[in-house]
Amino acid sequence: MYTLPNKLKLFAIIFMVVGAIGIVSGFLATPSTTAEVKEMLKDSNHGEGHGAEAATTAESHGVAEDSNNTENTEAHSEEAHLEHVMHQLQNRPWSSLYIASFLFFMIALGVLAFYAIQIASQAGWSPVLFRVMEGITAYLIPGGIIMLILLGLSSFNINHLFVWADPDVIAHDKLLQGKSGWLNGVGVMIRASIFLGGWILYRQFSLKYSRLQDESEDRAKWFKKNFKISAAFLVFFIYTESIMSWDWLMSFDPHWFSTLYGWYVFSGMIVCAITTIALVTMVLKAQGYLEFVNDSHIHDLAKYMFGFSIFWTYLWFSQFMLIWYANIPEEVTYFVTRIEDYKLPFFGMVVMNFVFPILVLMNSDYKRVNWFVVMAGVVILLGHWLDLFVMVMPATVGTQWYIGIPEISSILFFFGLFVYVVFTALTKAPLLAKGNPFIKESKKFHY
Repeated sequence: MYTLPNKLKLFAIIFMVVGAIGIVSGFLATPSTTAEVKEMLKDSNHGEGHGAEAATTAESHGVAEDSNNTENTEAHSEEAHLEHVMHQLQNRPWSSLYIASFLFFMIALGVLAFYAIQIASQAGWSPVLFRVMEGITAYLIPGGIIMLILLGLSSFNINHLFVWADPDVIAHDKLLQGKSGWLNGVGVMIRASIFLGGWILYRQFSLKYSRLQDESEDRAKWFKKNFKISAAFLVFFIYTESIMSWDWLMSFDPHWFSTLYGWYVFSGMIVCAITTIALVTMVLKAQGYLEFVNDSHIHDLAKYMFGFSIFWTYLWFSQFMLIWYANIPEEVTYFVTRIEDYKLPFFGMVVMNFVFPILVLMNSDYKRVNWFVVMAGVVILLGHWLDLFVMVMPATVGTQWYIGIPEISSILFFFGLFVYVVFTALTKAPLLAKGNPFIKESKKFHY
């Protein structure tokens, strides 16, 4: 049985506490008036540019107007701009929280899907890793509850992240009025509850059958039950994951859509999931556990990391290239905004999620070197956090973005929570699923 080291528990708690303090300070630092925004813009050397822009606009209109009208126009323009910036700055800590929460939730969900694939395909190499996968999926419950809360606050316009949830915006937007039958708070929350309920239900039953498989004399009975529900879950998952990606991510830009979006989110989800399986496995081996996991298992996990990084890049390029080639205004606006205002994170995450894995993981021998895999894994996870950052931030904070206390604190808090939940869950059962019929094959697996 695995025992959670006190140092690891303390490590997770420290990360949660530091992260929570940073999150609170991020919310407290947001401006509540346009006067505060004006001071913040001046301090960050943005005030002069915006003031000059407002003055220029006022001057161009004031040629044929008296001085009073000119002053009114300038004041109104500046006030409207400052109010817009204030809303963007107020959205920033919420957006940071949402991105970090979704990242760790999607890791747990991706591991659950990968676990179901292994069972449904009756894979012979992976059963020695099943307990690791089951431990990671334990985060699905607390992570799902947090996501449901954040989604509720967003879809009912309490934190103003989703533009389609704002009645004032909808009243003047015919496109959003047409989509309101789908994009509304009640509908989004009902769908989210169904999705989370289905995912968690499968996880609980599969976990139950896995434990009974170890304890029962009739192991074939529980193996078959697990096989059947895993196959059914995968059908449920592929539909619900796509719809989830529309509701939870794509709807930040409700005037834009992509038919590849669900697959794109899935590719990032699955590569993060497999990377996390590899990292947790190597942590446990470093602590003296999982002696039955050999270099060939790590090699296969690294192969999946490499392969799904290529798959993610293929989908990213396919989506980008087709929209760029067609050059339809309502489609290209999504990428124009990101390339103009988010150039560094937009192209940086391509380097981190494609170029780096290619250079580090292409060589077969490197896939067996633990520190190489760890280095690649950390970069891949940060790269996909950056990918989510680019998905969410342009629609919620616009040009008022940078990576600071709210963003880093949110990552620290959810990382600490994830580590605490996952490694605590690993103490609940032996680390070897001895009842699996392929366990001997898995122990002897050699690439």
